[in-house]
Formats: sequence, structure tokens, C-alpha cells
Amino acid sequence: MAVFTPVSDAELGDWLQHYDLGDVVEFRGIQSGIENSNFFLTTTHGEYVLTIFENLTATQLPFYLDLMRHLASHRVPVPDPMPRCDGSLFGMLRGKPAAIVTKLEGAPELTPTPAHCIEVGNMLARMHLAGRDFARHQPNLRSLPWWQENVPAIAGFLSDSQRELIEAELAHQTAFFASADYAALPAGPCHCDLFRDNVLFAHGREHARLGGFFDFYFAGVDKWLFDVAVTVNDWCVDLSTGALDAARVDALVRAYQTVRPFTPAEERHWNDMLRAGAMRFWVSRLYDFHRPREAQILKAHDPGHFERILRERVQAASSSAKR
Repeated sequence: MAVFTPVSDAELGDWLQHYDLGDVVEFRGIQSGIENSNFFLTTTHGEYVLTIFENLTATQLPFYLDLMRHLASHRVPVPDPMPRCDGSLFGMLRGKPAAIVTKLEGAPELTPTPAHCIEVGNMLARMHLAGRDFARHQPNLRSLPWWQENVPAIAGFLSDSQRELIEAELAHQTAFFASADYAALPAGPCHCDLFRDNVLFAHGREHARLGGFFDFYFAGVDKWLFDVAVTVNDWCVDLSTGALDAARVDALVRAYQTVRPFTPAEERHWNDMLRAGAMRFWVSRLYDFHRPREAQILKAHDPGHFERILRERVQAASSSAKR
């Protein structure tokens, strides 16, 4: 499990004195994630998730926690941060900021069908619209400036063909981000990491019901189209090749647009944003793979997956330009 900062029973007991959540029934590490230390916490008052933030600072954290509270108040199913006795939404645990949020119902759907994609697309659009009046602003910290900073740090680990691809795409995205069309794209708070394992479905007798979106700790204000592209690049692909599955893409995007239709500029730059979404995760996975941080148990994601996705999206753009 990705636990960077272990917590003893005594430390947990002392820390929970600042909450009104009852007595601890169970406490265990979560076997996923590579950015934070996450634990399931069950108390006599309910089920929660405790997160110790390994990289986010106490200055950055209020954006994420306040965003989740805002979305929950607008009936978007997301984890709701639990206030401490003094009203704050986080405190310091082992010298790092930490928070407790409600645990959502359900489990990830790792083999989604178009029906699952419809629910995700619809809720993603609802989430975007619900965030329009959110007062805080923080950019997506893993956007273009982060790519520009970190591509040189990983370039030495790449083959010639990989280096050619990543440098060409960085140049393409730099030009795209500087364009007037990009500036005009609608924007607001975005999840920025809405992969299959960050969405829960509760399975009933007849069909799966969306349980909610979680893990908002890569969220930021970005173009809504970027958030849709990141989601499609995970929910609607063949995992072995990175190729898009047309039925799932159509289901997710149509469902999204029943709530918030794309603008003409969004329609024109859909492939550019699919490429941007692939670039973001290829760079971060390369960095985690080649420059890993220490953790008790940590398995970095395969960078090759998003290399394949990016090559597919670049090839699609090339084929479209030739027609």
C-alpha cells in the first residue's frame, strides 16, 4: 500500500481528540494512491477516510477541502470533509497536514460499459456547473508549467523516439495554450484526475448507481474540456492499446453535453485536449517511475500506458489533417 507516513494507534487516538467522531473501531491503510497516505477509519459514528498529505501544503489544502464541501452542498456526491472541534477542516498529524472525510458508498468499476460512462459524463458536467460560484481559485498544479519544468528532468531516461515525442508534444501544447481559442475555453474547478479508480458505483439489483467522485487532491481551476478529456482518456480506452472505444466515448460525451453542451471552440480543439490529458499523465508517470519517492510499499504506474495513448491521439490528429 502507498503509506508514506505510518500512524500508530496512540498517535491516532491523540489526534482524534480534536474531532467529535466517537471511538475507533477499525483503522487500516488503503492499498492505492501514490501521492498521499490514505487510511480507512471506522468509528462508532460512521465510516471515513483519513488522508495525510505528503506534498500539499497547509496553504494549498483549503482549496481542495473547501471545494469538496462546496460540491457536497450542491448535491454532487463527493467526500465531505469533517470539521474539527475548532471548525477547521484539517490539522497537523506527524508534522503534515491531514484531514478526515466521509467515505462514499460503492466500489470502483474497472471494466466500464457505456452505461457507466453515461453516469460519469452526466455527473462531471453537473460538477462543473456546481463549481461556477466557488470562491477560491487555484490553478491545476500539474498543467503546462509543470510539464515544462519536469520534462528536462526525465528526458535523460527516455529513448530517442520517446524524447522526440515528448518534446514535440510539449511544443504543440505550448502553442495551443498560448492561442486565443484556448483562452476562450470555459473554465472552472476541475477534478483533473477522474480515473476509473476515483469513481464509485453502488451495484443494486437492476443496475449500477453512481456512488460518487473522490480523491480531489489534484483538482484545480482549469479548462472544463481538459477535465472531460482526462476522463475520456481513462474511461473510454482499450487499456492494452490506448485506442478510444467509440461507443463509450459517445456515451460519456453525449451525457456530458446533455447538461453542458460544448462550445464551438471546444469542438474544434477536442483532439488537442485529449493530447494534453495524455501528456499530463505521461509526464507524471515518467517522473514517478524514474524519480520515485520513498514509501513503505509503493508501486508506480506504468508510464508506457500514456505513451501509447498520446501516440494514438497524435496519429488521430495526423490522419484527420490528411482527410
